[in-house]
Amino acid sequence: MRNGTDVVVGHDGAPRNENALERIDRNLVELLQEVRVVQTGVQVLFAFLLTAPLAPRFPDLSTFQRLTYFATLLTAGAAVILLIAPTAYHRILFRLGDKEHLVSVANRFTLAGLTCVAVSITGALLLVTDLIFADAIVVIATTALAAMTCVVSWCLAPLRRRAKLRRGGRAPAAAPGQGAPRQTGPRRRATTT
Repeated sequence: MRNGTDVVVGHDGAPRNENALERIDRNLVELLQEVRVVQTGVQVLFAFLLTAPLAPRFPDLSTFQRLTYFATLLTAGAAVILLIAPTAYHRILFRLGDKEHLVSVANRFTLAGLTCVAVSITGALLLVTDLIFADAIVVIATTALAAMTCVVSWCLAPLRRRAKLRRGGRAPAAAPGQGAPRQTGPRRRATTT
């Protein structure tokens, strides 16, 4: 340890000279940048859904289509709320020294928001496909493909990689509360150059 900095060796073997607070700061910045990427798309989808009832064809929707629309609208709204929540949470806790908790809660908000994004994307595709095609097989296949793509690419692939890294003992050290186990080997000392 030098000047309160622990040398943390990352998954790639490269040392990162940062103390626990710097690591938490970095985790928060990375998380908020990821959320910014998703927010714009979700807000555009939500805006589209809000304007859909103004379309001339909207009164002609079937009960199934109206229920699909409403469920999609609700999940898109929930996604917007959940993905904006980390920013509001951060503003309220600003300068109170509780970033570790903030990172943990923001991570949960983001995961819940991404789940709602997947459901709302799938619902929007279901609604539009059902409006365009009369064939139930096309509607079911399109919706199932969209849902499976979200599940595989957003959930199963990262969880599989995470399990593989943990089995191989290569999981990087994480800030407390981040879920990854801390490395238990001897600490490396920082060298000055």
